[in-house]
Amino acid sequence: MFVNIFKKIFGSRNERLLKQYQKRIAQINAYEPELEALSDEALQAKTAAFKQALTDGKTLDDILPEAFAVVREAGKRVFGMRHYDVQMIGGMALHDGRISEMRTGEGKTLVATLAAYLNGLNGSGVHVITVNDYLAKRDAEWMGQLFEFLGLSTGVIVSGQSHQEKQLAYSMDITYGTNNEFGFDYLRDNMAIYKEEKVMRGQSFAIIDEVDSILIDEARTPLIISGPTDNKAEIYHKINPLIAHLEQGEEDPVEKTTTGDYTIDEKARQVFLTEEGHEKIEDMLMETGLLQEDDSLYDSTNIGLMIHVNAALRANVLFERNRDYIVENGEVVIIDEHTGRKMIGRRWGEGLHQAVEAKEKVDIQHESQTFASITFQNYFRQYTKLSGMTGTADTEAGEFLSTYKLEVVVIPPNKVPARQDLTDLVFLDMQSKFNALVEDVKQTHTTGQPILVGTASIESSEMLSSLFTRAGIKHEVLNAKQHEREAHIIANAGMPNAVTIATNMAGRGTDIVLGGNLDAQIEELGEQATADQITKVKADWQARHQQVLDLGGLKVIGSERHESRRIDNQLRGRSGRQGDPGATRFYLSLDDDLMRRFASERVKNMMRRLGMQEGEAIEHPMVSKSIERAQKQVERLHQDERANLLKFDDIANEQRKVVYQQRNELMESEEVRETIELMRNDVVNDVIDQYIMPGSLDEQWRVPELETALHEEFGVTVPVQAWLDEDKSLYEEPLRDKIVAAVVDAYNQKMAVVDEKTLGHFEKEVLLRNIDKLWREHLAEMDYLRRGIHLRGFAQKDPFQEYRRESALLFQIFLSEVKRETVKMLSWVQLQSQEDVAKFESQQKEEAQQKLQATHPDADRKSSNTSAEGEVKDPNTFRRDVPKVGRNDPCPCGSGKKYKQCCGKLD
Repeated sequence: MFVNIFKKIFGSRNERLLKQYQKRIAQINAYEPELEALSDEALQAKTAAFKQALTDGKTLDDILPEAFAVVREAGKRVFGMRHYDVQMIGGMALHDGRISEMRTGEGKTLVATLAAYLNGLNGSGVHVITVNDYLAKRDAEWMGQLFEFLGLSTGVIVSGQSHQEKQLAYSMDITYGTNNEFGFDYLRDNMAIYKEEKVMRGQSFAIIDEVDSILIDEARTPLIISGPTDNKAEIYHKINPLIAHLEQGEEDPVEKTTTGDYTIDEKARQVFLTEEGHEKIEDMLMETGLLQEDDSLYDSTNIGLMIHVNAALRANVLFERNRDYIVENGEVVIIDEHTGRKMIGRRWGEGLHQAVEAKEKVDIQHESQTFASITFQNYFRQYTKLSGMTGTADTEAGEFLSTYKLEVVVIPPNKVPARQDLTDLVFLDMQSKFNALVEDVKQTHTTGQPILVGTASIESSEMLSSLFTRAGIKHEVLNAKQHEREAHIIANAGMPNAVTIATNMAGRGTDIVLGGNLDAQIEELGEQATADQITKVKADWQARHQQVLDLGGLKVIGSERHESRRIDNQLRGRSGRQGDPGATRFYLSLDDDLMRRFASERVKNMMRRLGMQEGEAIEHPMVSKSIERAQKQVERLHQDERANLLKFDDIANEQRKVVYQQRNELMESEEVRETIELMRNDVVNDVIDQYIMPGSLDEQWRVPELETALHEEFGVTVPVQAWLDEDKSLYEEPLRDKIVAAVVDAYNQKMAVVDEKTLGHFEKEVLLRNIDKLWREHLAEMDYLRRGIHLRGFAQKDPFQEYRRESALLFQIFLSEVKRETVKMLSWVQLQSQEDVAKFESQQKEEAQQKLQATHPDADRKSSNTSAEGEVKDPNTFRRDVPKVGRNDPCPCGSGKKYKQCCGKLD
C-alpha cells in the first residue's frame, strides 16, 4: 500500500529516470542548428576536439550532449536518418550502464551508435555484442559508415578469422562480434604463452544487443574450450539398443511405489531407473560383455558405465529429433530451445551428445577434456561498464539487477502503438487447435493481409506447413533448416498475401516492414540501377505499404505459448512496428507442453463436464492469466537454475581469476628467475619435511631415504650423511640451507650453457606450460566434484558449502603441484646449447597451436575418424583369428561349464 502511495506522489523509478533523461534531450537539441550549419570537415573535426577535451580533464558525461548531437547530425548526412528523441534516451541509458528496453522497430541498432561513439573516444575500446555472425557483420558494415565518417575505426569479430585479423579487429575503437566469439577469445588469450598470441585489449565497455537472450537464456550453458580424449564410440553403440527393452513406469503417490523400469520427471526433464530397471539393465550389460558376472553398476569401477547408461536413457526418452536437435550432414546439431537457432559447435556434456549420436546412428565424435571454461555471467561481469538493449527485458528486471547490477529502463515508443493483442483461444486437443488456426489463416489470407505464424519447434512448423499446403495456402517456412534464407524470408514477410511460418528465431534482429523491405528491393536492382528504376521501386513500395496498412497491418498468430513470456512478447513485437496497426493472437490446447506440465488432467476433465466439445474454444482473460502464472513458474525454475549455476561457478571463478592474473603477470615479466627460486625453496623444503620432520630429533631423521628422494625429484646427488658425519654439530636449519644450496648450485651449473636472457625465457615457458596442463586437470577434478556433490545432501550436509571447502583443498593441491612439477622438470631437463632452447620453444608452440585448433568449436565437430588437420585416420579394422564364442555356449576348453563361467570370466 505504502509503495503505491509513494509511486503516486513521486512516480515510479522508471518515470523518474525518463524525466532526468528528458532534461538532457533539450541540451542535445540545442546544438542541432549550430551543427547543421557546419561543413562535413568541420563536423568531423569535432571528434579530435572531444578527444582533446577528455585529455584536458573533462569526463564523458561533460561532453555527452554535444557528442550525441554530433552523432545525430552525422546520421542525417550518412544515412538520411535522424535519431528520434526516444533513441537519444536509449543511448543515454546505455552510456549509464543500463538496459534499454525498446519495442521492435524502434531502431536499437542506431541507438547503439550514440553510446558506442561517446565511449569510443577514450581509446579503451567498445565491444558491441550480438547473437550471430550475420548481424555482427551487417551492423559493423552498416554503422561502420557512420563511425568512419566521424573518424573512429570499426572492426568485426566472426568465427573462422585468422589470428592477425582478430588482433586488428580488437585494436579498433569499436568492435562488433558475437557473444560466443568474445568469450572464446578471452579463454584463448588466457591460454597463450607469448604476449603476441593475445588478441584482446581488455574488457572496458560492452553494449549487448538482444541482452535477454545472451545474459538470461544462454546463461545456463558455459563456454568451454576442450580437446578430444579417448574414443568410447563402441560403448555408446552397445548400450543404445538396450534402452528399447526398458519400459516406462509410473509412481504411485499413495503407495509410494513405482512400476516399470524407469520414471520421467517432465518438469525437471530427468529420467530415473527403478530397482527393476537397474536389475534389467545389469543383466543386459552382462550379456553384451560390458559388465562382468557378479559386478554391479553401483561399484566404484563402474561409475563410468553408469554415466553411459543414464546418457543413453535420457537421449532416447527425453530428447526428440526436430525439437531438441536436428541431424544435418551426418551430425547432431542442437536447437536452442529459446531462439530456435542451430547451435553449431555446441555439444551437450556428460556423454549425452554421444548418446544422441548413437541413437541417430551417425558418427560418434570424441568426448572432450576441458582446457578452459567460463559462464557468460562471469565473463560479462568483468567489463568495467556493461549495458544492453532488447525489446523484452522488463519481465527479468529482478535477475538483471541481482546478477549483473543492470537496471532496466523501459523507454516509450516513438509513436503510440496501434496493435490489438487479442485474448488466447484454448481448445481441448491439438487437432482442434490446428484446424481452427488453419481456418483463421485461410480466411485472413483471402483479404491479402500478411500473416506471421509462430511455432515453438521445427516439428510444429513443418506440420503446419503440410496443413497449409493441403489447404492451398501459399507460404514460406523459416526455421533452423532455412537459416541461410532468413534475411530473404523476413524481407518479404510484410508483403500483401504473405504467409510466413517461423520458429522462435523469427526476425531476430531484422524488422518485418509492411509492404516488404524497401532497402532490400533497391539492393536487388544492383549497382547499375538508374534513378528512374529506383523511383519506380519506391512508388510501388509506397502503394503496397499503404495497402497493408489499410488491411490492418501484420497479423501474428502463435501456435502455442512458450515457457518464457519474453519469447511470446518477441513474437508479438513483430507486429505494430513504429505505430503501425496489427493484431496478435495465440492458439492453445490442453495438450501443449506448457499446459500439460502445469495444467493437470483435472482441468481437461472439468472442461468436458462443463459441456465443452472438441472443436470449441475458451476465450477468457482468466485463462490467459492462468497461463501467465504457469509461465512465471517456469521462469522462476530457470532463474533458480541459473542462480545455482552461478553460485557454484563463482567459486571456480575466484580460482580462475587468480590463475589468469598470475599467468598475465608472468607473461608480462621479462624473466621469472626470482619466482622459480622461491618455488625451488618451497619444493626442496617440502621434500626435506617428509624425512626430517621440523623440530624432530636427529635420531628420527631418515637420511638415506632423503638422499634417494632428492635424486629422484631433482636429479642431484646430495651427500647428506657425509655432511652429518663430518660435522656433528650440524643441526636442522643449517642442514636445510645446505641442501637447498646444493640443489641450486647443481641447477646453475647445468644451465650455464645458455645465457641469462634465454634461460629466463625458457623457465617462463616451462612454468606457463605446467600451469596450463595442471589447470586442465584441476578443471576435470572440479567437474567430477560438481557432478556428485549433490549426494552430500543425503548426509544432511549443504552441497554448496561442501563444494566450497573441497574445491579450496583441490586448489591448494593444484598450486603445490605447479611448483613441484615446474621445479622437477627444470631440474631434470638437459640443455646442451642455445639451439636446444629454441628447438624446445618451437616444438611447444606447435603443440599448443594444434591443441587450440582441435578445441575450436568448429574443429570439435569433425568426425571421430578425422584428425585435427582433417586427414582421415586408418580405422584399424579388428578381425578375429577364431570363431566368436557366446557367453552361454559351452566353453571350448572342454570343462563342461558355460563360457561366461569359465574362460569367459578371465576376459
